[in-house]
Amino acid sequence: MIRLPHSSAHPASSRNRNLALLVLLPALLAAILSYVALNHLLPSDQWWQSFRATDLTDPNQLIFRYSALPRLFIAPLVGAALGLTGTILQQVLRNPLAEPTTVGTNAGASLAIVIATLYAPWMLETGREWVALAGGTVTTAIVFMLAKGRSFSPVTMIIAGLIISLTCSSASSLLMALNREYSEELFIWQSGSLVQNGGDAIFKLLPWVVGGLLASFALLRPLLLLELDDESTQSLGSRPTLVRLSSMFIAVVLSTMVVASVGVISFIALAAPAVVRMCGARTLRQRLTWAPLAGASLLWLTDRLVQMAPFPSEVPTGTATALFGAPLLLLLLIKLRPAAITARPSHVSVRTVNTRLRLGMMLGLLILVLVVVFMFGRSAGGWYWLQPSDVSNLLDLRGPRTLTALGTGMMLALAGTLMQRMTGNAMAAPEVLGVSGGATVGVLAVMLLTSGVNRSLTFTAAAAGALATLFMLLFFGRQKRFSADRQLLAGVCIATISSSIAAVFIAGGDQRIDFLLAWMSGSTYHASPMDAVVAIITAVLLLAIIPLTARWLDILPLGGSSARALGVNLPLAHVILMLLAAIPAGIATLLIGPLSFVGLMAPHLARFLGFQRAIPQLFASAVIGGLILVSADWMGRTLIFPWQIPAGLLAAFAGGPYFMVLMLKDRR
Repeated sequence: MIRLPHSSAHPASSRNRNLALLVLLPALLAAILSYVALNHLLPSDQWWQSFRATDLTDPNQLIFRYSALPRLFIAPLVGAALGLTGTILQQVLRNPLAEPTTVGTNAGASLAIVIATLYAPWMLETGREWVALAGGTVTTAIVFMLAKGRSFSPVTMIIAGLIISLTCSSASSLLMALNREYSEELFIWQSGSLVQNGGDAIFKLLPWVVGGLLASFALLRPLLLLELDDESTQSLGSRPTLVRLSSMFIAVVLSTMVVASVGVISFIALAAPAVVRMCGARTLRQRLTWAPLAGASLLWLTDRLVQMAPFPSEVPTGTATALFGAPLLLLLLIKLRPAAITARPSHVSVRTVNTRLRLGMMLGLLILVLVVVFMFGRSAGGWYWLQPSDVSNLLDLRGPRTLTALGTGMMLALAGTLMQRMTGNAMAAPEVLGVSGGATVGVLAVMLLTSGVNRSLTFTAAAAGALATLFMLLFFGRQKRFSADRQLLAGVCIATISSSIAAVFIAGGDQRIDFLLAWMSGSTYHASPMDAVVAIITAVLLLAIIPLTARWLDILPLGGSSARALGVNLPLAHVILMLLAAIPAGIATLLIGPLSFVGLMAPHLARFLGFQRAIPQLFASAVIGGLILVSADWMGRTLIFPWQIPAGLLAAFAGGPYFMVLMLKDRR
């Protein structure tokens, strides 16, 4: 009996020690590195003098006072705000994966500021904070609306938030493409840069962080009661709806204030509560205490390491946190208990249609669009119809990019249809499940290891990356009992990792940056005659091979048990279908880039038009995919002539809202 208090206290003291080490070790390392860097910039005996002087002429003193020193304070302050925000969101939503980036708050705040900067700068006269708050509130409300039909399940909330983020990101990129004179500054800010020009951001953000801490501790008991069901909470005298709204308001305000001050800093709000929980912070009071401290030390150290990275230009801190945070999200996703909710194929009323007649009409429409796209254009003199005598002059310019767009659109549509039928997941597509992201990682690996652009090697790497990603997703899906929703979330994580690696590569100052930026946006700018030949031949070969798998594709959506009962060799079917989906997806990604939602939209449009059986749906999807990307390429070439908008960017901007409509239709 005497040892009982000691044995019960020992784990608590061990947890406190672990939490203290978690906070102090990164903070101590960041402090040492910061001291060394500041002392190198300006000897320590001159620090106080530069801070007190009213007339500074030494450039090093100016940089120390107005840039280096404010950055030293803004990093832990932002980290603390995000750590607190993540803790509140995870408690309110009962969701260990919730944070401002994954629930769409940051994306809305960022898009609102971009719109105000470009088209209503008068709204920023009193500061960015209120514009960011309005945008973040709207997108958070949309995420709640999308997830409401599934009882706010954790994975559904995250998927809705990430799709909102992708859509807002595409919209921001489109607006910046239309306003190129501001695009560089907005791009750096959106990536989450902690570069400072004075201490204004610190003094604006500090009161919000302190107020958020005080308000969250004032709501400690009501927040604890949210762990019970609403009926039990009400019986104890609490009002759960009011508590949720108040807590969400605190979280949205804090996250949007951070966006207004420094841009989007991803995943710190996810990482800080997660690591303190792993180190022993069991109670909400402990998490509210330790998560802001952990967030402050982690972001401080990350920002210090970013400044030390050997790149010609500095990698934005938000990009670095995304590179570290996306794998953490994958790890948490694997450890999260399986959810009862899974995605299901969308139900469209079956209509009897004459498939041959309708396919013939669609092919005729495709041919007509190809003629219009090639002949109708825009020049300095306005819109015009190409004269027959000028066709040969423009054939080398328009022919390769139009045929490349046609072939890649068909390949992505076919890959998306195969994946939806193979997984039984109505939201599966190469772009959403991370297959395109895996192909991107393969291409970036080749570019990091070589000095040129070897087409055959990059083709192989893209296909290998796409195939490896698809195998990994299906492997974890079987081993960890992933629902289809979780596979979607894992795919978005892979896409985040690939985009972060690309951002690091861009910061390296490689001479291929222009090519990479255009390619990442889904561009046909650099399409060559060989690209067009590869795209068309691959699409035709795929259309010729796929009919051999017709029986599998008609049976697999019924489920694994039914497929086995009907004699389908599931491992063999999955391997062959994965190859047929991953290889063209990798080739299409290499040709036009990873940014497109063609693989998601085309299968659903084909089903909506009445093509229910596998083979008719595949052929119809191919035609629709070609139409979408050819049209997007033409619009990107003509809308803001003489500048151009990447075709993939336009397709993604349309695909995000379409994905949301699918989620609304699939609500339970």
